[in-house]
Amino acid sequence: MVAEAKEVGPNRYRESYGRYLEDFKVGDVYEHRPGRTITESDNTWFTLLTMNQHPVHFDAEYAAKSEFGKPLVNSCLTLSIVAGMSVSDTSQKAIANLGWEKIEMPAPVFIGDTLYAESEVLDVRESKSRPTQGIATIRTTGKNQDGAIVMRYERAMLVPKRGHAVDDKVDY
Repeated sequence: MVAEAKEVGPNRYRESYGRYLEDFKVGDVYEHRPGRTITESDNTWFTLLTMNQHPVHFDAEYAAKSEFGKPLVNSCLTLSIVAGMSVSDTSQKAIANLGWEKIEMPAPVFIGDTLYAESEVLDVRESKSRPTQGIATIRTTGKNQDGAIVMRYERAMLVPKRGHAVDDKVDY
């Protein structure tokens, strides 16, 4: 369901990612692949780009004296990667993110860890004010290569009904 081939002309097709409101079913779980291994460069650049100056993310000597004994991956990078892994399957057609709740980081992420993610559909409802749209709420969980949960959050998205997504209307 992640990708659909839409005919855009004779013998011509365009891939279309994401789900319409009708595709979300409460209780369904979508496994997002491929995984993503975090490199030292990923962590350093993200930390510097976002102006996070905590040395536990980029000063190996400082981090060695912390309770973790080595640099931690910036938690916002972990959130960004886990969320990004879910986009093509859950929110590629979304009109807007409506909110993020219950963001939890129960275990640290280190350079060299490989992250995997999955999303469970918690709720789906039609919009009361937008007849061609609805709201899907999902819980996304990120795990490392050992299966430890390193990130979890709930996200509500405004999603179009079939035939009402931007890529249904735009010829680009």
